[in-house]
Amino acid sequence: MEHQQLKPFPKDFLWGSASAAYQIEGAPFEDGKKASVWDNFVRIPGKTFKGTNGDIAVDHYHRYKEDVALMKEMGLKSYRFSIAWSRVLPDGRGQVNEAGLKFYEDLIDTLLLNGIEPIVTLYHWDLPQALQDLYGGWESREIIADFVNYAAVLFDAFRGKVKYWVSLNEQNVFTNQGWAIATHPPGKKNLKLFYQVNHHANLVNAAVINKFHDLKMPGQIGPSFAYTPQYALDSDPMNVLAAENAEEMYSHFWMDVYLYGEYPIVAMNRLREQGLAPEFEAGDAALLKSAHPDFLGVNYYQSATNAWNPIEGGVGATGFNTTGKKGTTKESGVPGLHKKVQNPFVDRTNWDWEIDPEGLRIALRRITSRYRIPIMITENGLGEYDQLIEGEVHDDYRIAYLESHVKAIKEAISDGATVIGYHTWSYTDLLSWLNGYQKRYGFVYVDQDETMKGSLKRIPKASYYWYQHVIKTNADEIK
Repeated sequence: MEHQQLKPFPKDFLWGSASAAYQIEGAPFEDGKKASVWDNFVRIPGKTFKGTNGDIAVDHYHRYKEDVALMKEMGLKSYRFSIAWSRVLPDGRGQVNEAGLKFYEDLIDTLLLNGIEPIVTLYHWDLPQALQDLYGGWESREIIADFVNYAAVLFDAFRGKVKYWVSLNEQNVFTNQGWAIATHPPGKKNLKLFYQVNHHANLVNAAVINKFHDLKMPGQIGPSFAYTPQYALDSDPMNVLAAENAEEMYSHFWMDVYLYGEYPIVAMNRLREQGLAPEFEAGDAALLKSAHPDFLGVNYYQSATNAWNPIEGGVGATGFNTTGKKGTTKESGVPGLHKKVQNPFVDRTNWDWEIDPEGLRIALRRITSRYRIPIMITENGLGEYDQLIEGEVHDDYRIAYLESHVKAIKEAISDGATVIGYHTWSYTDLLSWLNGYQKRYGFVYVDQDETMKGSLKRIPKASYYWYQHVIKTNADEIK
């Protein structure tokens, strides 16, 4: 719908930015921390761009005060970051590492002192290696008790300081890439196991949300989901059906569990037919039903366009673009379900991610209509080849990208969506899991590259000053 005048952003809107522990902190074995699965996975030849790893990353562990000072100067209202499980509980369970806990306490206190709301993500993919070795990590139901115990340590430590908590970041991504396509740890390709691991993650998410509410924690908690709204290539009913299949299998399959406590009917029917459905034990269904998130985190980067893909002669899964060479992505799909095709109406990044701000509005509208829950945008951003020229980075392309997405949020709010915050990915440049340091997302340029011998100097980009103005004006000038 078209509005003659857009509603303003709420006065208490959380204008923020985001990061993840492994991608920024460095210091992987310092002050009592032990290895996460990512500390080891990146050492397998060929898994990351030019063998890049997070041993130094952008050294946020030692430079967090400098980073927070830049946030304050920008006027940031909130900062979403994750806690490294193995920094707090080096073995995933047992003795708390007080030095590791103190790092996060100091970070949170520094944020609060500077008027910045800390938003803590409990899990952003860096499982303690000790739990992977002990019982297979997410492959075992033992992880439910260990995760709830880990979360309880943090709830107790930061009660009253942290108001917003994200339980799991992009469960759909870390389970799929870890157990279906083998690009993330533990690097397996086993669809039956993927769906079972995902079920365990659903149980963990429900259990930790219940723990939060049982403890009567002040604040709110919810999962963060990587949502890609699915389109049909055209009005051919078979292409529309392909888009419906993709929306069911890649979106409803997670969000329905988070918000309804049940898997969607069509998706589970297909998995049962194929012998892939997760196995339930007594109490699983009741646990999923019992958990009620306070908000839904949404990570939005792109939409996807679909065409019919028959079983006979259909296109199977192909690799995705990790090279940064635009136009190298091939059609990919699941025979009998759908295939992803190029949308002729939108542009793409150098990594072939579709630039579709209207897709964000569509995403917010769909979630609002289907689930009727407040939404926190926990990630949105543009990864590109930023160039430092005479000490400056003129990332006008990022400003254009972000401004168009902020407008889309304003339009969605005018449509009736409740959006409580917007967190760009990312605050500083950081290690992109599979793309090294070449793919930059930040407002702040960091002198670091695939040699991992950079000076780590922080330099605000043009987008830093643009966002500073957006925050100061509450985006009133974006119409």
